[in-house]
Amino acid sequence: MLRRVTTTNRPRRPVAKPASGAPRTLAIDVGGTGLKASVLNASGAMMAERVRVPTPYPCPPDILLATLAKLDTQLPAFDRVSIGFPGVVRGGRVLSAPEFTGAAGLGSPPDPRLVKAWAGYDLATEAARALGRPTRVANDADLQGATVVKGKGLELVITLGTGVGTGLYEDGRLAPHLEIAHHPFRKGQTYNEQLGDAARKRLSSKRWNARVKLAVATLDALLFFDHVYIGGGNATRVTVDLGPKASLVDNAAGILGGIKLWDQPRV
Repeated sequence: MLRRVTTTNRPRRPVAKPASGAPRTLAIDVGGTGLKASVLNASGAMMAERVRVPTPYPCPPDILLATLAKLDTQLPAFDRVSIGFPGVVRGGRVLSAPEFTGAAGLGSPPDPRLVKAWAGYDLATEAARALGRPTRVANDADLQGATVVKGKGLELVITLGTGVGTGLYEDGRLAPHLEIAHHPFRKGQTYNEQLGDAARKRLSSKRWNARVKLAVATLDALLFFDHVYIGGGNATRVTVDLGPKASLVDNAAGILGGIKLWDQPRV
């Protein structure tokens, strides 16, 4: 049966301030439906219940930053920032932002002005300026993977939410990011189109789960992974048995990976 991996129990109330000198990390999970954040202490535990606001649309960079700046006012003080972003990020710059280039979100026609606004945008630098603290940015699935992988062999992370995300690790080292979600999957459509939230809402649970199982099998045939972790907001809707190499992970991992980002070279 499919195993569920838990990360940590989220406290209902803020906990005590960590020891002096221990950095506290504002960890932000940017999603196509919602923006979620919490502050992590030096050991990676949440210091407060995570806060969430709907993702605004249209969402050019300045609107995203303004919304994130409002989020941090609801949380304890922090020393640095980690952001998981749904797109290709390299050196803190956004190379693709598929969920934010359509005026109405993922699946809506691209707006040339939004495409131009996000192309090459230095999100790490601009977020540091807006939030007043050093900031690192990585792909959201890569960030989630930093929390859940075991560091043994080839491990794949798949996030199922508004869209589909993937992160690949070999012996605990993050591989170059691949936008698998935008590659053809079946019937001339991509993984995003076949497994994203819009498709899930159109389909019965049985049919959507069958697609998830096929996607995992297809990616196994491509990558020969040793283990796959299924996360994201729709992981709780996965009811099909994906085999002994698959585990479900808590969606909170998208935030908890924030501290791991500072243990790695900048991505």
